[in-house]
Order: sequence, then C-alpha cells, then structure tokens
Amino acid sequence: MTSTTAEKTGTTAGRMAASRPTGGELTRREGDVLLHGGEGLTKIADVVVQKIANLSAREVPGVRSLGGGASRTIGALRGRIPGAGTSHGQGVTVEVGERQVAVDLDVLIDYGVAIPDLARTVRQNVIASIEEMTGLEVVEVNITIVDVYVGDGDAAEPQRARVE
Repeated sequence: MTSTTAEKTGTTAGRMAASRPTGGELTRREGDVLLHGGEGLTKIADVVVQKIANLSAREVPGVRSLGGGASRTIGALRGRIPGAGTSHGQGVTVEVGERQVAVDLDVLIDYGVAIPDLARTVRQNVIASIEEMTGLEVVEVNITIVDVYVGDGDAAEPQRARVE
C-alpha cells in the first residue's frame, strides 16, 4: 500500500518539509543563522562569522593584531601554553541578525600606516569575506584603533643621559 505526500504530512519529516521556508531564506535561531535550501538546512554559528572577520582583518598589511591591551596580553599568555591555540575572537565583536551582520574591531596598527586608508581596506576585506562566505549582508564594520606598534624596543639605540 503506497501513501501520498498529503498522507505523510502527519510524520515529523512531513511537518518539517511543510513548515520549511523556500530557498535562500535566513532565520535566526539560538545564536546560529539557519540557511534554508531545498536540500536541507545549513547552520552558521556566530563564532564562525567572528573568525572570518578576525582572519580577514589580519590579512591587511599594516594590521599588527586585534584586541585591546588586556586581550592581547591574555592572548600572548595563551600562545605560550602548549596546545592552547590562538583565539580568533580576540578584538572582534559581531552582532548577527536574520540576514545582516554588524562587526566591531579593535585594531593594533603598525607605525607609519595611513589610518584612513588602512581602515577602508580592512572594512572592504571584512565585508567581502563575510558576505562571500556566509551570504549575510554586512551593514557596518566599526574600527577602533587601540594602539600603534612601534617595535620591540630592543632594536632601538640606547638613550644617552641628557646630563652627566
């Protein structure tokens, strides 16, 4: 005995198929973005968007690192612990909605870099990466320059005393 699709709607699979939005729609559920397609669901966790923003910002020449002083210190300590890995969320905050994303970046830059040009390049790179990889629209990328990297200090010549 064969059953029709209408008879199957009482099953869990039938109810899911009947209530599933059609292709390309985005829905926000419990910290993840759900991409609905004809073949199934794709979930994108907020941390994924955060990592994409972090890595794409670091690709830009002139960006030394991300995060404020305290988060960079913690990141440096974490880097010395075997197996701890790198935190790709450091210095990046994302707000992910149903179809849009807003990104906040705290950036440490190299000395001598033109800040307006750097900010424009970082913004373009972050927007392109997130939109291409997730399909979400990036509505804003706010950049805070938290510090300027001037070197290790060891390479500088020793200072002479002003008076003897």
